[in-house]
Amino acid sequence: MGDSCVHPTLSHECAGQENVYCFSEQRCCNSLRLTQPVQATLSSLKMLDVGKWPIFSLCSEEELQLIRQACVFGSAGNEVLYTTVNDEIFVLGTNCCGCLGLGDVQSTIEPRRLDSLSGKKIASFSYGSGPHIVLATTEGEVFTWGHNAYSQLGNGTTNHGLVPCQISTNLSNKQVIEVACGSYHSLVLTSDGEVFAWGYNNSGQVGSGSTVNQPIPRRVTGCLQNKVVVTIACGQMCCMAVVDTGEVYVWGYNGNGQLGLGSSGNQPTPCRVAALQGIRVQRVACGYAHTLVLTDEGQVYAWGANSYGQLGTGNKSNQSYPTPVTVEKDRIIEIAACHSTHTSAAKTQGGHVYMWGQCRGQSVILPHLTHFSCTDDVFACFATPAVSWRLLSVEPDDHLTVAESLKREFDNPDTADLKFLVDGKYIYAHKVLLKIRCEHFRSSLEDNEDDIVEMSEFSYPVYRAFLEYLYTDSISLSPEEAVGLLDLATFYRENRLKKLCQQTIKQGICEENAIALLSAAVKYDAQDLEEFCFRFCINHLTVVTQTSGFAEMDHDLLKNFISKASRVGAFKN
Repeated sequence: MGDSCVHPTLSHECAGQENVYCFSEQRCCNSLRLTQPVQATLSSLKMLDVGKWPIFSLCSEEELQLIRQACVFGSAGNEVLYTTVNDEIFVLGTNCCGCLGLGDVQSTIEPRRLDSLSGKKIASFSYGSGPHIVLATTEGEVFTWGHNAYSQLGNGTTNHGLVPCQISTNLSNKQVIEVACGSYHSLVLTSDGEVFAWGYNNSGQVGSGSTVNQPIPRRVTGCLQNKVVVTIACGQMCCMAVVDTGEVYVWGYNGNGQLGLGSSGNQPTPCRVAALQGIRVQRVACGYAHTLVLTDEGQVYAWGANSYGQLGTGNKSNQSYPTPVTVEKDRIIEIAACHSTHTSAAKTQGGHVYMWGQCRGQSVILPHLTHFSCTDDVFACFATPAVSWRLLSVEPDDHLTVAESLKREFDNPDTADLKFLVDGKYIYAHKVLLKIRCEHFRSSLEDNEDDIVEMSEFSYPVYRAFLEYLYTDSISLSPEEAVGLLDLATFYRENRLKKLCQQTIKQGICEENAIALLSAAVKYDAQDLEEFCFRFCINHLTVVTQTSGFAEMDHDLLKNFISKASRVGAFKN
């Protein structure tokens, strides 16, 4: 287990096969004929079995049962940090450059508790190739440790950090919500949408406008000065930031075209990826020298190095501009890459997981359908090294949470004290829960002794979905049915449910139903959804105008649509 500390490789994609790490997360869509329900939830965390990573074979079955979060890292996937159900943090592995944070550089084949972070809850975690570690707590604090030859720990020195050190310079009044590491530089995102960077800067990856290393956190400004950043990612020696308007800003090393600017020159300050004009990006992921983004329509674009087929374009030619990646006909909801590898992965709305790029020594040049249920498994079983592309979350299988118990009781006649009669069918519910969860029921059920309520204003599928939402915080409807639920949510003033309905409709939009969904958005004054549907119609104008929905379009809506489309130049040659 005696890894030596890694030193930087400066230029090309494969030089020295440098192991450099990063994480990020993703989601979205592709052109889709929607017949099956779309599962929508505003808060979902991937649950999986950590046992697929070889490093966990060193843990006992009892220890594995206690794990709730984990991240595998290191030049050979030989180090791991994990949290337990008791909020304790443990580390295990080779401990190169003190990256386990134990105060020494001794490897450990048995899990050791990281007492210096006792009681801290991890919100975000990333690692570099030294490796160095950057961790954000749920309270917004930042801790770093490990390799520090290039000031990537942000503590103003170049001494390796053997124990976690809180980084507060220029961050003392900030709440950090996301962290990302390049090879030897670090990036953090604050709750107010600001980005700070520090560390190795030979290619401008700190975004300061120079190539001088940055020893402490420095805000990345320039084009980001008045922007609100919503997510970040790092490649080996480059950075990506997605802002709330869906634009992507990039800076740093660009020798393989990984910045997507159409060139191979380095960029020392943030620059917008102009080729994505009019495309709203939601997530970004960086491989060793390639980049993936996911749009709000579920389309994946890739650019950068491609010698292993990691762009998924069917060849091995580098691309310096964003290039669409086709994954069957299904909509993509998650993309994955990790800057220690040349591997890419994606998950579709239907639950299929695809992988491409370097997969166990093979070059897979097109997205390949796997038997996995999550993208994390791709990196556990096929990436070299077998590391995590993000902080893993593990759900216990022997305990029902309060939320899970409530889900079980929905529509259960054995425990219910209230029945709704809708379209001749009963839906079973619990008065106390409805009153707790919904203002409408809090007043309507206050002095109501009846145990049956007849409902004629809404259909059975829509009203059942509404009641189920009160138990589960999620909905499972086709976009067409979600329009009816949007009507109900508007009527009951359930704003969070309105957001879920709009999300479901966005994920299920296609050329055939786009006009109907646009009409519904206008009717229910869902302005964000209206703008989304309008942009979809413009982007697919030729097909949309040939549908029956367009032919039967309301006269006033058609008049407004043509006027607005004309203003955005949709009818120019």
